[in-house]
Amino acid sequence: DRAPDVPYAINRTTHTHSHTRTYSRMSTPTTEIPSRAVLRSARRVCVKAGTSVVANENGRPSLTRVGAIAEQIGELNARGIQVIFVSSGAVGMGKRLLRKQRRMQMSFLDMHNETAGEEDAVHATSDDANAMTSRTSFLSLLDVNQRPHTLQEKKKFYDSACAAAGQFEMMNLYCSLFNQCDVAASQILVTQADFVDPVRLKNLKYSIERLLALGIVPIINENDAVSANTGYTSDDVFSDNDSLAALCARSFDAEALLLLTDVDGVYDQPPTNKGAKMLPLYIPESSEVAIGAKSAQGRGGMASKIEAASNAVAVGSKCSACVVASGADLNCIRSVFGPDNKFGQKGTLFVTPGSGLQTQAMQDLKDVMEGNTNVSEEARNKAMAARAEARKLQAMPHKVRQDILTAVADALMARKEELLAANALDVEAAEKDGIAMVLKKRLKLTEAKLATLASGLKQLAGLSDPLGVVKSKRELADGMELSLITVPIGVLMIIFESRPDSMPQISALSLASGNGLLLKGGKEAMHSNSAIHKVIGDAIEAGSDGKIKRDIIALITSRGQVSDMLALDDVIDLVIPRGSNQLVSYIKANTRIPVLGHADGVCHVYVDSSASAESAKKLAVDAKIDYPSACNAMETLLLHKDSIDNGVANQTLMALRAAGVRCLGGPNAMRLGLCDTAAKQMKCEYGDLTCMVEVVDTMDQAIDWIHQYGSGHTEAIVCDEASDAGEEFLRRVDAACVFKNCSTRFADGFRFGLGAEVGISTGRIHSRGPVGVEGLLTTKWQLRSNNTNIVAEFAGDKPAKTYTHKELM
Repeated sequence: DRAPDVPYAINRTTHTHSHTRTYSRMSTPTTEIPSRAVLRSARRVCVKAGTSVVANENGRPSLTRVGAIAEQIGELNARGIQVIFVSSGAVGMGKRLLRKQRRMQMSFLDMHNETAGEEDAVHATSDDANAMTSRTSFLSLLDVNQRPHTLQEKKKFYDSACAAAGQFEMMNLYCSLFNQCDVAASQILVTQADFVDPVRLKNLKYSIERLLALGIVPIINENDAVSANTGYTSDDVFSDNDSLAALCARSFDAEALLLLTDVDGVYDQPPTNKGAKMLPLYIPESSEVAIGAKSAQGRGGMASKIEAASNAVAVGSKCSACVVASGADLNCIRSVFGPDNKFGQKGTLFVTPGSGLQTQAMQDLKDVMEGNTNVSEEARNKAMAARAEARKLQAMPHKVRQDILTAVADALMARKEELLAANALDVEAAEKDGIAMVLKKRLKLTEAKLATLASGLKQLAGLSDPLGVVKSKRELADGMELSLITVPIGVLMIIFESRPDSMPQISALSLASGNGLLLKGGKEAMHSNSAIHKVIGDAIEAGSDGKIKRDIIALITSRGQVSDMLALDDVIDLVIPRGSNQLVSYIKANTRIPVLGHADGVCHVYVDSSASAESAKKLAVDAKIDYPSACNAMETLLLHKDSIDNGVANQTLMALRAAGVRCLGGPNAMRLGLCDTAAKQMKCEYGDLTCMVEVVDTMDQAIDWIHQYGSGHTEAIVCDEASDAGEEFLRRVDAACVFKNCSTRFADGFRFGLGAEVGISTGRIHSRGPVGVEGLLTTKWQLRSNNTNIVAEFAGDKPAKTYTHKELM
């Protein structure tokens, strides 16, 4: 899918930079909508941290949150992004400091004077600020629970000494933290006059520009010690640090503003209310928001943040975007301005009304909402239809499934031109988009691949019926027989990337095992997937003489997030991901549906001291170059130290290099001069013509290495046939597949005689290794009785009947 060609911009001080990005609405953790992705290109940003973020409830600074903010600003600074930082929290810190000083001095003061001071505070009038002693105003501030809001009350209660003391403490903290991140920082205290007076504003802008040009982060706050915090009326320039941050963003040409607060974003009602929903995008006059109680520590509530954010992005401002998000999220700044979408979308976005960015943001919101609704609803409906057809198929004779499989195999070859033409469109698009070579190789279909698929399907059709197989049989009592038989799992969901050839395999195994199937492929194979699905659907209906509908295998095509499909645990019984490490890991971490698969394919070939040069080089080359991007390709070659002396190591490495393989050295291999370039990591799935080489002293070391750096996929040993090392290796290595004198490439369902595979599982529950038909089955108990039997007849001191528990098979 491509984003609509609507221009939108992050405004710059000197120019406007427009972006139009291609993006996928499908399902990887890094997928991001364009209106959010564009924020990452901002070169000048403003970040505001509220009091509830900077300080804890007791007024002490939150070192965890403040430290995270400093670290993230340091990361932005290191990337050349100019950061203006507006921080609250000084008054809270100062209040705590002055309270501490008061308590320290109390032992030196006359208790009578202390009491007199409290009496003075009671009789002081709010209309005469000069009549208030310093102790009176100090006590009143410390003792008040709720900060007053009227100007009259503030004259009575506000003590500017708190702000002065707190600013010093706060800047000491920031100085220490920013120094740890190699960031230079400066402090700028402002009042309304600095923004109202043209000369003062010009000087202020000049100072900000000079600091930013030198890579210095200006830390801005209101000079409460001087202003006495009078900015509380609608006529004032700013009334709190939210509005100050918005004013700074507008005045100093920030491209985007981030308001860090104590909630995740703007909600349609107070977030503590049941059913409250966060708004991903705030649109004036159309976003309904009910305002709840404001933070107990800060001056501004959610209403002030909405007003400030709206003012920041008002028409005419160079700041075209503002995000309100939670400062308790220690990766919040990274999630908004970081180089990638590793931490996901956070907060509520505000954009300039009528701008191209607003048009894009509204389109993104529409697409996501439609996609979310469509994909979950479509998947649910199709899963239920697939289950219904699967139950019909289970009740039919095995011959029906065999006929369907044969029909699918024949259709793949009969309509190969149609399939290859559709695949060519995907390959052409992939080349234009510049996708990785590994993915491109997986994407391409060939006549040879189709022939192999057809052969595998016919092999699968020739296998015995996997359903109803009796796994065990036991007599419970005279006339009672218990059986355990194989049955389908139910409805499977396969999510795969760039592997159109996996669809016929998965479909065939699902049909052979009587399961319903949902398929969700990547957009890069869109044409191939649609064509293959149509061919398979036609063959199902033709092969069954119309008894089974094509609904038994469904292809999900709606634009939506995989996360929504992963929530359908009530209609989907098993998820099998086929794709990148990132995809598999994401799925495992984000669903309650059982997942069958593997995240890594780091396979080893160990050359034992007894191995011949001919065997070692032949096996190692095949394991690496037969299909380098496959998960069962060799990624690490382990050489016994004796193979260096007898020349086996040298000949094996020469054969690999002659085949075009780049050999990276482990620590020992580099020390012994076997490789020119050191491997950066000991565990890596290269997926191309690259492998790592390491030398071990013994087989024990080789096995320990495999257990430490392998992925439990496939491990192989090359040894002399008469050597005991081979059998010991087979016995001791803990992996899904362990081979003796065989290439790791044999770890495959077709080569195992399974007909096909849905994938290779490295898990320890249910199925392990290449998963064929048996891996898609579960069991059920059947209990048969010649006569009526009830539990009560087997109970009591003198039961009428007794258990025999005799094994019948």
